[in-house]
Parts: sequence; structure tokens; C-alpha cells
Amino acid sequence: MAAQKDLYDAIVIGAGIQGCFTAYHLAKHRKRVLLLEQFFLPHSRGSSHGQSRIIRRAYPEDFYTQMMAECYQIWAQLEHEAGTQLCRQTGLLLLGMKENAELKIIQATLSRQGVEHQCLPSEELKQRFPNIRLARGEVGLLEKSGGVLYADKALRALQDAIQQLGGIVHDGEKVMEIKPGLLVMVKTTSRSYQAKSLIITAGPWANRLLRPLGIELPLQTLRINVCYWREKVPGSYGVSQAFPCFLGFGLAPYHIYGLPSGEYPGLMKVCYHHGNNADPEERDCPAAFSDIRDIHILSCFVRDHLPNLEPEPAVMEHCMYTNTPDEHFILDRHPKYDNLVIGAGFSGHGFKLSPVVGKILYELSMKLMPSYDLTPFRISRFPCLGKAHM
Repeated sequence: MAAQKDLYDAIVIGAGIQGCFTAYHLAKHRKRVLLLEQFFLPHSRGSSHGQSRIIRRAYPEDFYTQMMAECYQIWAQLEHEAGTQLCRQTGLLLLGMKENAELKIIQATLSRQGVEHQCLPSEELKQRFPNIRLARGEVGLLEKSGGVLYADKALRALQDAIQQLGGIVHDGEKVMEIKPGLLVMVKTTSRSYQAKSLIITAGPWANRLLRPLGIELPLQTLRINVCYWREKVPGSYGVSQAFPCFLGFGLAPYHIYGLPSGEYPGLMKVCYHHGNNADPEERDCPAAFSDIRDIHILSCFVRDHLPNLEPEPAVMEHCMYTNTPDEHFILDRHPKYDNLVIGAGFSGHGFKLSPVVGKILYELSMKLMPSYDLTPFRISRFPCLGKAHM
């Protein structure tokens, strides 16, 4: 039996942005919380590292746009508590052909939810953003509240806040075993702990922890190329030039997105919302053929749409995505153990939503009424999870 000092109200496994916000909400509500991370912090092995992410309200689904309203409030609150800027409003420009269905759906959602936005026909788009070259028939949708989240600063601010609120953060401790029960036992490479509830936010490692607990989620782990492109004239795509974040729809098989230059001097981040199947333990393996194809797609986009960038990436980094088949999150309790909560499948759009995701996971772990309808996020929506997976 673990000593009383090793008994927690909740243990959170995985100190990415979702795990950090979950621990933050638990600590805010005076719960005794332990946040466990297998790597030494900060690290670049998962999905939450790097300097920047896009923040936006523009979604096809009403429920994400609604959740983002509270997310903006919590980001601002954390920014105030940390005394450092975590978010910069640049606007978000959605690009696509006038008839693009997803663009039309997003515009309808923004209108329904009362989010300020502006439709930009081709001529107006050219005047507003002369360093974007348009193909015939392309239009823009500008969401004014969109912008950049400073990801690495946000993680540090949260980890500091958790500890200031009395929570405990242990990095460099890999979870070796989980024993469910009235009290959950978690054995790490260093010691054993007990908790009344356990929250797993382990990103691409989620199924490694869940398989011994009798469930395997339909998660696809991908290695993403994070590409930075050199400006021909430094600063021409920078925030100082009022250049926005952008999302391109229907211009390639998957979305293309970009953020104003700033992370690296004179380099702009432009990436492809897709990658290669990869084991998170082998993410540094040599480039596959599809990597080369994805970079070629990006190079063509940069050459055609961003003429003031060099059309070959100057810097290329890697990041892990963890996707569900419908690209919606999993926020639910284990089907058998109701004090075991799972948060998974966040990749591509989870960072900006993490303040509310963390709040929901806190509510599930404390058996409180969730603040949002969790129907889109239930494990039961995947009919393939039959008895063979339980």
C-alpha cells in the first residue's frame, strides 16, 4: 500500500498541453494532483512543442466554435496570471475557391455563432494582401479574432501555474503499469502512486497505456513535417506587415496552413495538414517517399501563392499527430473503469481548445456534470470497438 503522501485526488499521465490544462483545472479547484511525463521537460517528442499554433473560432462544427468562446477567456486569464503574452491577434484568412463547400459551411457557422468575419472577393483580397498571389476564382474569408498562440510559452506558464497552485509535476518518469481499482495504482520507473482518479492524455502513446486496460482506440499516429520558408525580403510576411495566419481549403488533398514569420527570423511557417504513419518511438526514422511528395505539394503552393518566399524549405522539423477516424477528440471515461478518464485524438486542432478540454477532463475525473455536450467525443461513436477491443 502506498504511503498516504503518495495518494492523490487525481494523476494525469502526459504533460502536453491537454494534460497540463487538466492538471491546472484540478489544482485550481484545490485537488491534490500529480502530473507525470515520461520525458524530461521541455521536450520535442510529442505534439505540444514548438513556438506557435493557430488560434481561431472558424470551424465547420458549431460545437467547436462555441467551445472556443470560453477558450479565449481562459487563455486571457492564463496570460494575465503568467504576466507574459501567450496570444497575438493577427486575423485568420481562409483561402479557397468561391464554390468550396467547407468554406461555405464555416462561413455559415461563423454567422450563426455571431463571430466577426469578412468575405473578401478576389480583387479586395489582392488589395489587402498583395504578397499573396491568387489563382482564378479564389476568394478569402477573414476571421478577425484568429491569431497565433505562443505554444512553448503557454506550456511553461501552465507548468509553473500548476506548481504554484500546489500541484506536483514529475518529468523523466515513464509509466510502467496501471492497476485499476477503487484507488488506481500507477507504477513508474521511479516509484508507485495511488489516486482516486486517473486521466490519460498521452498523445501518440495513449494505446500503449490503454491496451493492458482492455481497450484499444482507433488512433492513427502520424509524423508531420513542420516546414519553415525563407522570406526573399525579411519581414515581408511578418506580423509587422499585418500578415495573417491562413488556412487553405481544397488547394491540395489536405489543408495547407501558415503563420506569419517570427519564430525564426526571416522564416515563415507553412505546413501540410497530413503526414506519414509512424510509431512515436521511431519518429526520427529517415524520410519516406510520402514525405518527399508532401514537401513537393507545399513547394508548389508556396511558389504559386507566396511569391516572396523561397520555394524550398529552409528548416524542417517533425511533430507527432494522433488522429481519430472522424478527427474529433475522445473525451470519455473508460467503458469498464469509471475513475479512469481518457483524452485523445487532439492533433491538428487540439492546442487552441485545450483550456476547455482540460476543464472537461477535470469534470469527468471528479464526476461532475460536464460543461458541454460530449456526444461528439464519446468512445461509443466508434462501432468497431466491439468486444475484441474491450
